[in-house]
Amino acid sequence: MNILIPIFFLSLLVAILLGAHWFLYFSFINFFSLSGNSQKILVVFFIFLGISFILSSVLSHWNDNIFTRTYYFLSGVWLGILNNFVLSAILIWLIILIGRFFHLDLNPALLASPIFVIAFFLSIYGVWNALNPAIKNISVSIPNLPAQWQGKKIIQLSDVHLGHIYREKFIEKIVEKINSEKPEIVVITGDLFDGMDGNLAPIIKPLEDIQTKQGVFFVTGNHETYLGLENTFRMLENSQIKIMHDEVIDAKGLKIIGISYPDRNEKKDVVAILESLRKDYFGQPNILLFHSPTNISEIKNQGVNLELCGHTHVGQIFPFNLITKLIYHGYDHGLFQMENYTLYTSNGAGTWGPAMRLGNTPEIVVITLQ
Repeated sequence: MNILIPIFFLSLLVAILLGAHWFLYFSFINFFSLSGNSQKILVVFFIFLGISFILSSVLSHWNDNIFTRTYYFLSGVWLGILNNFVLSAILIWLIILIGRFFHLDLNPALLASPIFVIAFFLSIYGVWNALNPAIKNISVSIPNLPAQWQGKKIIQLSDVHLGHIYREKFIEKIVEKINSEKPEIVVITGDLFDGMDGNLAPIIKPLEDIQTKQGVFFVTGNHETYLGLENTFRMLENSQIKIMHDEVIDAKGLKIIGISYPDRNEKKDVVAILESLRKDYFGQPNILLFHSPTNISEIKNQGVNLELCGHTHVGQIFPFNLITKLIYHGYDHGLFQMENYTLYTSNGAGTWGPAMRLGNTPEIVVITLQ
């Protein structure tokens, strides 16, 4: 039964990808009056593009080299362009149908060309945007915060997805920005790795250059389970990063609660874990690190002062932000204050799939405590 689930989702993904490419093919031949050899070339081109992301993912797992990394990157970017082209085609068809209703003689090629060009250049901007995370400053008030923590900075890093796309140069830029803020603590709330195989040791080396007074704390995300928790722990065992697994650490009067993401086939009750740890943090200023913004209504009643999450990427590109907003009940990105409980969900520093972000900016979150 277990093997049937990934087969089902893989089949569904293939069907969606091929369906999107068919719709785009149908739109192109109608908008631009393509026929004969042009149609045949477009069919072959779209079939190749339709299977490219899955094929590049398989090749990347099989062998990590410059070719497989480049193919994986480009096929992912194409997914983002495909999304924007499909949305553009839907818009063009709607305009054409409205034009027919009002008896307007519209030229589909003249109408479609600028819309597709705009979509393409927006996609290129989205790639640049994805590769350049920015500092996001927020302030959070924590009850009974010790004097030595007043005005101090905690940096949250989430969803970096180090692997075939985000490599040494990317994390070097992030570390440089982190150090410029002089943080007291750095916390990494999951998906540090993308979950792809390969030699990751050189990629994480720049993390050793992070400069803090209290250390770097890490909880796993779902992509660490794809990589394999043993591989993840082995990668980080000789680093300065403290891996937290359902535990509480005292950082000079501030309690850091770290709950790891459930491993594959593992059932995990976050609220029950908090209840088991309650004696170690309750009534004292504390911060909870957990990858996904779930069970918010229950967690806020467990005496947690500040919860830091990631995972959602706020959808990365439209319209997927609408989906994350629905799934996570509006808690998919941003700062939420509820009495003595505060939640911040980061949209992350990296990406998964398309290395593209439109409508949001990847972020390194600088939290000033008050």
